[in-house]
Amino acid sequence: MILSKTTRLLIVLIAVFITCAVTAELISSKLFQVDLGSLGTYVSIVGIFPWPVVFLTTDIINEFYGRKILRLVSVITSAMIALCFVIVYTAMQPAAFVVPGVADDAQFNAVFGQSLWIIIGSITAFFIGQLVDSFVFWFVKKRTGEKMIWLRSTGSTVISQLIDSFVVLYIGFVVPGIFTMSQFWSTGFTNYTLKLMIAVALTPLIYLFHWIVEKYLGDERAHLLEARAEKESNS
Repeated sequence: MILSKTTRLLIVLIAVFITCAVTAELISSKLFQVDLGSLGTYVSIVGIFPWPVVFLTTDIINEFYGRKILRLVSVITSAMIALCFVIVYTAMQPAAFVVPGVADDAQFNAVFGQSLWIIIGSITAFFIGQLVDSFVFWFVKKRTGEKMIWLRSTGSTVISQLIDSFVVLYIGFVVPGIFTMSQFWSTGFTNYTLKLMIAVALTPLIYLFHWIVEKYLGDERAHLLEARAEKESNS
């Protein structure tokens, strides 16, 4: 079976999207310090590193395939994150056969043994964030048309990640008593500030990725795909 360019592009976007989202959740138990100069030093999670790619793929899927496809991809990704944690939990159960250079149970579990609340918080925040992102994206596009790509792409990311940043920390760290409310607000502020800076910095790449997609699909096919995505998303 020969796949069309449209289908091949969607498969690649979904693969990149899921890979980055799952990886972000796997590494989110590690904290690091961020020096914001005069604003002080704050704690953040390394799980924010793959999110720039998720932001970009979210915008491309939204733009060319529409809200319904993005919603489906978000549901599948949430399920894959849950499946990943089930597999990791299963891998933690057998006793490790310890040889030099190979992780023992304590080391392996320390890396992969995230608490149930962090897992629940990650999945919940991701799914809510994606729904909000798609809603804001199409809310803005409906009012601006084909103009101001930066506004619908960056604007939807800015709003959705405000929710995502605090939901994941509250469920994953406050509910089980890992963070105090002071730590919650401080870490949430840092995470969101970093994501906001990343979203703004990615604005030129949004235009670059649109150009690449249009060149790959051809202008006529790309515009037809955008028109169909808009029609289905607003129906």
